[in-house]
Order: sequence, then structure tokens, then C-alpha cells
Amino acid sequence: MKAAELLRFGFALVVGWTDPEGSRPYLGALQLAYYDPDGRLVYAGRASTGIKQAELAIFWRRLQPLATSEMPLAVPPPRDSRFGSPLVLSRVHWVRPELVAEVKYLTWTADKVLREVVYEGLRQDKPAAEVRREVPYRSPELSTIDSLARTQSSKR
Repeated sequence: MKAAELLRFGFALVVGWTDPEGSRPYLGALQLAYYDPDGRLVYAGRASTGIKQAELAIFWRRLQPLATSEMPLAVPPPRDSRFGSPLVLSRVHWVRPELVAEVKYLTWTADKVLREVVYEGLRQDKPAAEVRREVPYRSPELSTIDSLARTQSSKR
């Protein structure tokens, strides 16, 4: 990720984790989701960076009582992605969607999955039921400027 790229902050529900790889203990990547307008839980991507080494064991212990054998999502997550390695569902440990994570990310993909996600921490002050996909705000001024620019370029 380039330093000049704009990062956004948002919230996501932790719905699972994958097994760790290499020398990292306890957790691989957190599986994230949000509620859609109809109240269905929708996959939002994964975050494997941002959790400090010292937090991994604490976080893993916090997830254990929330573990469930059933996937909490309305629709299974995409198994492949243009960004990152394929998600192997058999390696996912699902949890009830009770923990709210604050995340930093680059953008949403066309598939409505977060891209370049970094875990920032858990939020106790944000109710899980209120976690929704945040749609970026586009000011009317920018829309007007974009329309004018398109009109000018089409006249050339």
C-alpha cells in the first residue's frame, strides 16, 4: 500500500478466525462481517495485520466462548479473491457475532469486500447490532465538479 493512498476507518463484526501459519501463534486472520439493511450478516473480508503479538493469546481466549459450529453468515464468503490467498472454509473457526472491531482499510471491492484491512482494536462502546457497511460520502460539490469536467471533456 502506498503512503499517499487514503485510508478509511470503520467497524466490522468478528465472525471467525483462521488457523495461524508460520511462526505466528493462536490466530491467522480474523473473519469480518456487517449487517445489511435486511438484518442479514454479510461477509466483509479478513484482517490478518494489526493484532500485536502480545494480544494474540488474549484475543484467542476471548473468542473461545463465542465459538459455534455453524457459520453465522447469510451466504458463504467467496472462496477466491483477486486480493490475497483463497479462503479455505474448513480452516475457519466461526464465532457468534458479538465482538466489534475497528478497522482501517483502503476501499471496498466491487464484490463488497474490504481491501487492505488492518485491525485497530475492539470497541466496547459500539453495539454489534448497529454494525453496517459504511458507504463513502460523496459531497454534492464533487459530483457537480465531476459532471462539469465530463461535459467539458466530451466537447473536445
